[in-house]
Amino acid sequence: MDLKLKDKKVLVLASSKGIGREIAHRYSEEGASVIITGRTEDVLKKTAAEISSRTGVEVIPFVTDVSKKEDIQRLFAFVKKHFGVLDVLVSNAGGPPVIDFETSDEADWYDAFELTLMSSVRAIKEAIPLMKENGRGRILYVASTSIKEPISELLLSNIFRSGVQALCKTLAQDYAKDQILINIVGPGRIDTDRLRNIDRQNAERNQVALADWRNKVRKSIPIGRYGTAEEFADAAVFLGSYRNTYITGQTLLIDGGVVKSY
Repeated sequence: MDLKLKDKKVLVLASSKGIGREIAHRYSEEGASVIITGRTEDVLKKTAAEISSRTGVEVIPFVTDVSKKEDIQRLFAFVKKHFGVLDVLVSNAGGPPVIDFETSDEADWYDAFELTLMSSVRAIKEAIPLMKENGRGRILYVASTSIKEPISELLLSNIFRSGVQALCKTLAQDYAKDQILINIVGPGRIDTDRLRNIDRQNAERNQVALADWRNKVRKSIPIGRYGTAEEFADAAVFLGSYRNTYITGQTLLIDGGVVKSY
């Protein structure tokens, strides 16, 4: 299926590794020009080079900490200079840390607010004028299954990702008239570095071997295994493509059937 992304201008936040990287890779495979971002310059440049070598399309790295307002501003100044327009924004960010509610410090909450909520608010606010000028756009927010069913160990993620979901749902109605389609995708147990770290912490907390913990998790997934970043990206990029012409304001969970709520 042609996703109608050839020569489109795409920005994928937090895309040096994990889910963000695979989403950027998929857009590049479709012939889009992609800017990727991350905090670590050498990792980011390596990712850009690897994707570009596989797809034959230039991938542009731009060092960005999405939790910082000034970095978002610098990034979009570069987007305007290099692209002029923006066809697709993928709003992604690394997840906030696992905390204990009773012992958490207020700094944990403010940091998660900046990383998870305000990074999307700022990026979307910068992107929409470029898309309105372009006459159309696609915005994809990478969330978590926690927006449908809270995950006990991910308190900060549960709270702030739900806020971004509400933001996207509202803006999808406001900007549909401008042909800007906004959707949310929520990964379940996708086998990334972040999930492996969470599994390790949970295994330690429950005083069980990591292999035993991961087997327990697998048994809780109806499809019987962890998902891959590639599987997630294949589903997500359709919503953030120009083959999608009528779906907006929706949340798609890519979770192997884990979440039981409607």
